[in-house]
Amino acid sequence: MFSVHLFGTPHGASHFFLVFLSLLCISLPSIADDTVVITVSNSDFRTAHDGLIEAIESEGLVVGSVLPFRDMLARTAVGDGTIPYGEAEIVQFCSSLLAAELVREAPAQLTLCPLSIALYTQVGKSSEIRLAYRSPGNSTAGRQRAESLLQRIAQRAGELARLRW
Repeated sequence: MFSVHLFGTPHGASHFFLVFLSLLCISLPSIADDTVVITVSNSDFRTAHDGLIEAIESEGLVVGSVLPFRDMLARTAVGDGTIPYGEAEIVQFCSSLLAAELVREAPAQLTLCPLSIALYTQVGKSSEIRLAYRSPGNSTAGRQRAESLLQRIAQRAGELARLRW
């Protein structure tokens, strides 16, 4: 014998509960949904790095800093100390015009500055260089311009790395 509950399904599993779970699963984004990754083949890390710097500068921007991310992880390794990167760095830069637009739209958008693009290889895959950045999204005109800028720079850097190797 089985029981029928509020929404008419057997064993107490209501339609409402099943629909709620389905909607919950659909609405939760994965952690990496805002990360854009471009793979650069037929190049090496140093050439890709130089291409990234040139692509940033060709937009009239200045590199603010280059963070040696893999080295930082190596210095502060916790646990078994495994580091997935052969090489990794983060290049930070900013556009004062874009920054001004972003903060005029919403003061909290200052968190989008500086923009950054990571450049890395994984252990054992030194011929696969990856460029990655966090998408600022497209909810405002400033965010759309930031996305377009990051996209142009990453694409151009990949092209330069392939052409020069």
